[in-house]
Amino acid sequence: MSRISRPARSFAFAYVVRATFGTLISAMFRTRVVGIENVPASGGVVLAGNHISYADPTLLWIRSPRPVHFMAKAELWHSAVFGWFLDQVWAFPVKRGESDRAALTRAAAYLKAGEPIGVFPEGTRNRDGGAEAQGGAAFLALRSGVPVVPVGIAGTDRISPAGTKGFRFPKVVISFGAPIDPASIPAGGKKERVEAMTIEIMRRIGEQLDIAREVAES
Repeated sequence: MSRISRPARSFAFAYVVRATFGTLISAMFRTRVVGIENVPASGGVVLAGNHISYADPTLLWIRSPRPVHFMAKAELWHSAVFGWFLDQVWAFPVKRGESDRAALTRAAAYLKAGEPIGVFPEGTRNRDGGAEAQGGAAFLALRSGVPVVPVGIAGTDRISPAGTKGFRFPKVVISFGAPIDPASIPAGGKKERVEAMTIEIMRRIGEQLDIAREVAES
């Protein structure tokens, strides 16, 4: 039986995890952060990044300058123990393959409260670049009037390459780009604005990914 997600009453447990295991994991992958000053110091914000590995949300969660609530597939709450852990580290469930109004409402509430949300517009891991971007990040930003910070993550695809066994410890780089103001999106219908902002988000994520790759190879 699935666990019902219940938000943690405080971030105390998550702060301990970030300071201990998070520091260790970050060091193992020699994680470097670029453009951290682009993440607003306060207020709601959507961090939108590329997604090529299961390690992406973990490392972004660890190295973000502010606590981030991540959407995670609802199936992960099928385990009562793991579901409890996800609740404690600020994650919340989303039903993939459908419009999950409960998840969007919860995300909007966090943004309204001035807390960051982490979203991967491609919706799932995308190793070959063929996945179609979803409009969730743009929808939340436009609905809540908060900026989107594009994030490029490079190196995580080499942690467990397709066709190999075991894990490797490559250098990982996370690059934060300048925020995208939803007010900069041309006026129009809601659907048109979501589509336009999604295109802009993905373009800017691509730019940050190029930067992250260059730094990773230097």
